[in-house]
Amino acid sequence: MFRIILIALLGVYLIAVGVWPPAAAPIAAALTGIAVIVGLVPGPAWLGLGVIAWLRNRPAKAAL
Repeated sequence: MFRIILIALLGVYLIAVGVWPPAAAPIAAALTGIAVIVGLVPGPAWLGLGVIAWLRNRPAKAAL
């Protein structure tokens, strides 16, 4: 709990002194890179992978 409070206070401090954009730049770059990678794969391929994952990991029916 104390760590969460400290992180929140650090965020408020960074916003207050105006250094938040440079501090958040690596996070934004990483998210942009992930978005580019996800965007390179067509939507139907993601849908197919999701269906395969669901079929392989769906819960088994309860035995009566």
